[in-house]
Amino acid sequence: MKSFGIPEDIHSYVVERSNPAADAVAENLAQASRDRFGDRAGMNIGDDQGRFMEMFAAAMGATTIVEVGTFTGMSALWLARGLTPGGRMICFDLVDTYAETATEAWQAAGVADRIEMRFGPAAEGLALLPDEPHIDLAFVDADKTGYRSYLDLLLPRLRDNGVVLVDNVLWSGRVLDTADDSTDTVALREFNDHVARRGDCDAVILTIGDGLTMIRPRR
Repeated sequence: MKSFGIPEDIHSYVVERSNPAADAVAENLAQASRDRFGDRAGMNIGDDQGRFMEMFAAAMGATTIVEVGTFTGMSALWLARGLTPGGRMICFDLVDTYAETATEAWQAAGVADRIEMRFGPAAEGLALLPDEPHIDLAFVDADKTGYRSYLDLLLPRLRDNGVVLVDNVLWSGRVLDTADDSTDTVALREFNDHVARRGDCDAVILTIGDGLTMIRPRR
C-alpha cells in the first residue's frame, strides 16, 4: 500500500529512506493477510503510515491507546510499539475472525502482552470505558457510518493533549466525487464536513495513507 495521490517513485523513495528501512514482522503480517484474506488485506495501513503512528505515539509518551477496527492487527502492531513501558492498548473489533493472525504478529513483535482485544459493536464497548479522561491516543479505522459516534465517545475520554486519528478520510479521492452517493463515501464526506464545523476541537487532514485526520479537543 502507498499513500493516496503520491507517485510510486516518490513513495518508494520515502519508504526506502525510513530508518530502519525494513520491518520483517510488518512484511510477514502483510503477506499473511494477503494469503489468508485476499483483497481484504488492502484494509491494512501501509508502512509509511505505521511508522508515523508509532513515532507519534512514542513522542507523545502514550500510556493508553484505544483502537476501533483492528482487522489483522497491522495498525495495532505499530501503535503498540510506540507505547511507553507499562502502557496498554485496547482494540475493539466486531468479530474475532482475524484475531489469530493479529496475535501471531503481535507475539512475533513482542507486544502481545500490551494489547487487549474486545469483540462486539465498538460503540457499546467505548461507552463502557471509564468516563473520565484517560486515553492518550485513539485510532479509528472501522465502519465509516460509525465514525461520528466513535469520535463523540472518544473525545471526552481523552487526556489533555490527547489525539484521535481517523483513517480513510480521503477515500481514494471519492469524497470529492459528487456523483458517488455510496453509503461509505457519503458517510466520510459528511464526517469530514462535521469535523471541520466543530467548535470544540482542532483538526487537520494529513495526506498519508488514504487520508488521516488528527483531532484534538479544545479545553
